[in-house]
Amino acid sequence: MDKWNKSTKITYKRWTNPEQWGESDFVGHTDEDQGTDNEICTIAAPRVDAGDKQSAPASDKTKEETFTVDEALEAIGFGKFQWKISLVTGLAWVADAMEMMILSILGPQLHCEWSLPGYKVALITSVVFIGMGLSSSVWGNVSDKYGRKVGLTICMCCTFYYGLLSSFAPVYGWLLVLRGLVGFGIGGAPQSVTLYSEFLPVKARGICIMMIAAFWAIGAVFEVLLALWIMPTLGWRWLLGLSTIPMAIFVCFCFWLPESPRFDVLTGRKERALATLSHIAKENGKDMPRGKLVTLKQNERGRIKDLFSSKYWKTTLLLWFIWFANAFSYYGIVLLTTELFQAGDSCEVTKGAKIEPDCSLECKYLTAADYKDLLWTTLAEFPGLLVIVLLVDYIGRKKSLALCFFMFSLFVLPLYACIGRTALTIFIFIARAFISGGFQVVFVYTPEVFPTENRALAVGTSSAMARVGALITPFVAQVMLRKSVYLTLSMYCGCCVLAGIASLILPIETSGRGMQESSLDQEAEE
Repeated sequence: MDKWNKSTKITYKRWTNPEQWGESDFVGHTDEDQGTDNEICTIAAPRVDAGDKQSAPASDKTKEETFTVDEALEAIGFGKFQWKISLVTGLAWVADAMEMMILSILGPQLHCEWSLPGYKVALITSVVFIGMGLSSSVWGNVSDKYGRKVGLTICMCCTFYYGLLSSFAPVYGWLLVLRGLVGFGIGGAPQSVTLYSEFLPVKARGICIMMIAAFWAIGAVFEVLLALWIMPTLGWRWLLGLSTIPMAIFVCFCFWLPESPRFDVLTGRKERALATLSHIAKENGKDMPRGKLVTLKQNERGRIKDLFSSKYWKTTLLLWFIWFANAFSYYGIVLLTTELFQAGDSCEVTKGAKIEPDCSLECKYLTAADYKDLLWTTLAEFPGLLVIVLLVDYIGRKKSLALCFFMFSLFVLPLYACIGRTALTIFIFIARAFISGGFQVVFVYTPEVFPTENRALAVGTSSAMARVGALITPFVAQVMLRKSVYLTLSMYCGCCVLAGIASLILPIETSGRGMQESSLDQEAEE
């Protein structure tokens, strides 16, 4: 009998402005009649004994239990479905990493094979980032208006098509155009994180998004191994063609991907969201919450002005700079690796703070030793990822991000001195470990801090700012380096120190915080 006296939970809709309603307004109305708000509140109430049923108010019978997508995902938890979607979205991440890593390999090869001057070599890298910068916000807008699955599928199909075509480029001009189109397509790859994050429960989100970042590290390592095998025998065209394999696999499996239930709820497709959630629950062997799924249709989605509302403008501007600094430094250390290895002894590199070739067209093919050192520095992605996985939930997103920037700057400092090749490899390894870890933290933080109505656009515009940093960095790491090593290193150190400070002053810490569906959620809470 004691079980009947236990408290139970009653879920109801809380009015945005309850002062407008009197007691009489609620008589004879169901929650469906009154349910114009979007917030679900839960209170504890005593369970009614069987003997007291007759005294229960008639209006209680009309109340329905309700739940949100967040509550459904918490009840379903992390299981088989999330493992499967990790693999599929991870393929997009592998493809992105391979396309980025190939830039540090393709440049030196074409510099020799086509007798290209330094600025043309840098332009091969920059044109990819121009395409990415132009398209990132476009793919974000498409994903917010038409769906995460739609945006991700189209962008990966474009990347695969133009990536394959670029391996047949007959001359330098055609290669630039096709690589630019590859960049335009790959600009939508970050939407894989947006889609993936919207299927995760709160407790698992930080670690899971960090773990999917392992696919980036796998892609980068795989590209170096592929280059080590392909370049000495078959050449760069085969490397470009074979690097599209992960995208081809993704295109084959992308039709299995469901649309985000958060997006479906926001667009008024309640039945579709329920079907997706029920499918996830079935695969994970869990039960769906009882009651009715609460929906809030939001017609105005993907508006750039919402990123500059009173609640978000500071976060938006700080994140734009953080993404810029992260990409500028990350791709900078990747390109510096091959440049410094090719320069030979670091004592010669830093002497006079200049790298001065005898001829502007002088070139050096990457050797097996260069590829092996490049592989070692690329493997730094894994320990960096491991450290951040352990810290991101323990000390929070903001402090983890700041730590990565400060540690990167600290381990770039020894490169100012005259150090041997082994020491150079070690310091680049550690610096890259931290900056790659920072990249993954910002991918965790950005989808968490913005609501569903403009989450994809926020990730897209932030990614566009990252591409601006990546666009500039070849001219620093490959052109400015030949004028002054000290000035080049100072650019990266200074930028990361400022980014670390920006991370600490971000207004919101998202660790342990549920994802917002709409800006109206926050208004209701306030």
